[in-house]
Amino acid sequence: MAAITRDERETPATTEPASRAAPPSPRLAPGNIPARYWWLLGIAVVVIVLLASLLLWGPEMEYPTTVAYVTSSDGSAQFPQSLRDVTGGAIDTAATWVTREGAWLFNGIKNGVIYALNVIEDVLKWLPWPSVVVGLALASFAVGRWAFLTFTTFALLFIGFMDLWENAIETIALMAVAVVLSVGIGLPLGVLGARNQTMNNLMRPILDGMQTMPSFVYLLPGILFFGLGKPAGIFATIIYAVPPVIRLTNLGIRQVSPETVEAARSFGASPLQLLIKVQVPMALPTIMAGINQTTMMALAMVTIASMVAAGGLGDNVLRAIQKNEVGNGVIAGLGIVFMAIVIDRLTQSVARSRQEALSAGH
Repeated sequence: MAAITRDERETPATTEPASRAAPPSPRLAPGNIPARYWWLLGIAVVVIVLLASLLLWGPEMEYPTTVAYVTSSDGSAQFPQSLRDVTGGAIDTAATWVTREGAWLFNGIKNGVIYALNVIEDVLKWLPWPSVVVGLALASFAVGRWAFLTFTTFALLFIGFMDLWENAIETIALMAVAVVLSVGIGLPLGVLGARNQTMNNLMRPILDGMQTMPSFVYLLPGILFFGLGKPAGIFATIIYAVPPVIRLTNLGIRQVSPETVEAARSFGASPLQLLIKVQVPMALPTIMAGINQTTMMALAMVTIASMVAAGGLGDNVLRAIQKNEVGNGVIAGLGIVFMAIVIDRLTQSVARSRQEALSAGH
């Protein structure tokens, strides 16, 4: 081992160059600036823009919406066209083309929906009303004992004696078709979103838009593709009611324990077996909660769909509003509320029983 001289012992192992700049102070980093300074900066920017706008254009400044001018047929005048006019015209042209070229598809869907509605309505109207009341009363007793049995019996008798029975059957048929189609569309999309993060990221903003859009806007595509009538109402109802079942199916499958999934894979389960025999059964309470919300939203939208001649109890409410008949409107509204409560409690009981079975380890 070589001897270490005195000069080597006194010399530091590493030396910093004198010319190297000191690192910036962490207090100057944007993330470390206090929030109040950002607020002051934002207020200053707003004030500067306000003063500049007032000096250049004055108060009550309007948006520059004119993008083109249309000349009259004789060439004597020009009319301004706003950006809204141009955009609306392009949308109208595209919608007309889709309706014309896809008429075979829309007519086929329309005929299928009308056939399903007629079958459900005929079956429900064929059943004697006492058997329906007794059957639902017994189902209510199994769910909520005497209190819910009493309420269900009163609700059904109220609907019948107020001459709303046939309209209630139409509402149930509309809601049943809409819910079946919504679940048939929502379950696969929810599973796809749970198993594919890219699809989940794509569907999320679309579902956000579907859930925040005003209810009446959903009626426009229904009228465009199917015209006035029940198919248009069902189409609008599906758009309005399908997001909850998609979201909660996605959530339920994602919440399945990773240990359970790994155990199933270690036993050689294929992806399809893992989905059908492990993930879906364990996510069933959450999925049923989504179906329950979809059912309630479908009932709400079916009522609004009376504006496009969908019929049902919503038609009674609409006529009462048009004629200013408060009494008839209240009676029809109570019928809808009673139906919603009964359906909600019955569908919730299915999810609750599955949750109890999972908690018990069955």
